Amino acid sequence: MTEAAAEPGRAHRPGAGRLERAVAAAARRIPRLPAQVWDSLLPALLLLNAATTPAPREPVLTVALTAALALPLLWRRRAPLAVFGAVVAAALVQWLLDIQLPADIAVLVALYTLAAHSARRTTLVAGAVVEAGVLLACLRWAPDGAFLTPFVAVTAMTAAAAVLGMNVRTTRAYLAAVEERAAHLEREQEQQARLAVAEERARITREMHDIVTHNLSVMVALADAAGYARQRSPDRADAAMRQISETGRQALTDMRRSLGVLRADEPDAERHPLPGIAQLDALAEQMSAAGLPTGLEVEGGHDHLPATAQLTVYRLVQEALTNALKHTPAGTRATVRIRCSAGTVTVDVADTGPRPATSAATPSSSGHGIPGMRERAAAYGGTLRAGPLPGGGWGVRTRLLLDSAGAVSA
Repeated sequence: MTEAAAEPGRAHRPGAGRLERAVAAAARRIPRLPAQVWDSLLPALLLLNAATTPAPREPVLTVALTAALALPLLWRRRAPLAVFGAVVAAALVQWLLDIQLPADIAVLVALYTLAAHSARRTTLVAGAVVEAGVLLACLRWAPDGAFLTPFVAVTAMTAAAAVLGMNVRTTRAYLAAVEERAAHLEREQEQQARLAVAEERARITREMHDIVTHNLSVMVALADAAGYARQRSPDRADAAMRQISETGRQALTDMRRSLGVLRADEPDAERHPLPGIAQLDALAEQMSAAGLPTGLEVEGGHDHLPATAQLTVYRLVQEALTNALKHTPAGTRATVRIRCSAGTVTVDVADTGPRPATSAATPSSSGHGIPGMRERAAAYGGTLRAGPLPGGGWGVRTRLLLDSAGAVSA
């Protein structure tokens, strides 16, 4: 973007941008004087003027009154109200002694400082005090027949000092509010970033738990079956070993996908999409091969369901079946029922095996299975129920609301 385009209506001058940048750089190199130095300049000039200018009468008194008017300005930033009072008192003594001094400008400086550091009500009272002094001074020292001109001029200067001070105070308050808001927004952004990181860590933790726990449980069961069948049925042992290998490869693929290592253009990503309801048949077959005969019933179409919702259903079923495989004796059967509608998905997993009282699948367990399932269900406004069934066995049931606003992650 050119400078002319960046500032419409401004004629382009060759070298103008370089000149402005050079001036800005030079301005940044100029050392900034401390506030105390600036505050001492005016008192020093006024005292120098009083000491070097011949006074029409009583030069010592003139220098003393000038010092009384000017020296308090050294502390005007630290105690503006006290400095204003001291300067006004000195001006009143000056008026009583009938001595005109150039140092009267100190009254306007004190009024400006007070307006810049005090409330509006205080500024109005101080302005009224100064205006009364202006009136008294003009009544005494204005030339005959020329009262109005000096009175209006000095009144305008008084008003200008007060207005400038209030503008400085307003600007300072606005900048402070802007800085506070910027700091608040920065803290909010940091907090949101931490929450996002925590949410992502929780998501990865759930995924890793489901993937590792399920696949390792299946592989252990298949390895045990292969060991038992090695002597009596070598063919079944070979099939179990092939299933172990396939399960391990699938686990690696799921882990790489969950950790975001796979690139979108890799063909492996197309061959292994996110698991969903369509992959529950393969999951049921895998569990059956591992020693947990599993039946699957899916009611209603699921093509309209979001991919994240289908992944949630898959992980819920996977975790429930993995718990059944780990904590039930041989001969246990499991049944999975999925009911899909326009706005909800109901997941119902039941098995026929008894559970030990200290089963890791129970809600009171310190494991991550049931809590992770509850978190997945809560993301879609569902409440997960897991516990013994009235007729024996164990059941896990939840209902996902597809239009829930809380569905933020699977």
